[in-house]
Amino acid sequence: MRAGRAPRTAPGPGTLGRDRPLADAGPNGFFHPHPWLAGGHRQTLLGFWCRRSLRWTPAASDLVVEAEEGVQLLLRATWQDGPREARPALVIVHGLGGSDASPYVVSTGLLAFARGWHVVRMNMRGAGDGEAACPRLYNAGLDSDLLAAVEAVARACPRVAVAAFSLGASQALLMLGRRRERLPEALCGVVAVCPPLDLAACADRLAHPANRLYQRYFMKALREAYARRARAHPELFEAGRERGTRTVRDYDEVITAPHGGYAGADDYYARSSAGPWLASVDRPALVLSAADDPMIPIGSVAGWALPEGGMVRREITGTGGHVGFVGRSSAPGFFCAAPRALDFLEETVAGD
Repeated sequence: MRAGRAPRTAPGPGTLGRDRPLADAGPNGFFHPHPWLAGGHRQTLLGFWCRRSLRWTPAASDLVVEAEEGVQLLLRATWQDGPREARPALVIVHGLGGSDASPYVVSTGLLAFARGWHVVRMNMRGAGDGEAACPRLYNAGLDSDLLAAVEAVARACPRVAVAAFSLGASQALLMLGRRRERLPEALCGVVAVCPPLDLAACADRLAHPANRLYQRYFMKALREAYARRARAHPELFEAGRERGTRTVRDYDEVITAPHGGYAGADDYYARSSAGPWLASVDRPALVLSAADDPMIPIGSVAGWALPEGGMVRREITGTGGHVGFVGRSSAPGFFCAAPRALDFLEETVAGD
């Protein structure tokens, strides 16, 4: 902590407590969709549909970060004019099967850039165009990769915040708790949207018959990505291992776990879930979830203890689906989670 500075606190009225009610989440009641738009599956699918054509249009430069020996991460940085230290930087992290080009990343980044932030869109290890720099596989437990990215951005900007989604959101919270002694002073706050805080519970929920559309979507992308790597790097990836994997848990058992140094899927989930680390977080953080998220049981979000003093806020909306939050919004693609995230983070950087 900087000398002479008061301890960090999470923004927002203290009288509201650390958990916000299912209705009217957020200090401004940020999410009130039309009743016809409510519902977990409806919000999830509408989010995909409304944002599917979003593309990043401002100029961006590649920032390559060496997370560890042989592991390079590709970040896409868009800087505001003028001295870089004059503006805060927002690092945006995608979810499973995503990249710096994911529509929810683009929507959040475009709004942040319009509001005066530097925007750095991170590709997790081997994701998106980052596969050319590092073919290895990412997983939820690689919070050290995100830490390396934040440290790299902090060398250019004295105020840094993170907005992360789904699997990336879980990784961001894991970093806050597990790596708290190593966090750069520049890191002012984190917003985690729809984080799978209990990976085992979420893998089981994804396997529910009602979620077969999402399961198929993820599995198609995961199998194709693994097969592509096996063709390009047979010295690293055994050909055909992806065959027969029908669920994310199957994939994690056969591919994610052995490539990540875990004994199996259960070991991976136990060691990489962020939920048990929430109580250790000592930087301002907002956990933003929807009660009707079809992929994440709400009990796996609401059941974890939070640190004393309100350092972590938990807002659970009545509807919103998985990274849906579709409604009237200042963010492209009707993404109501983006302005809520920026409102929170702008308070943290202003008060740092």
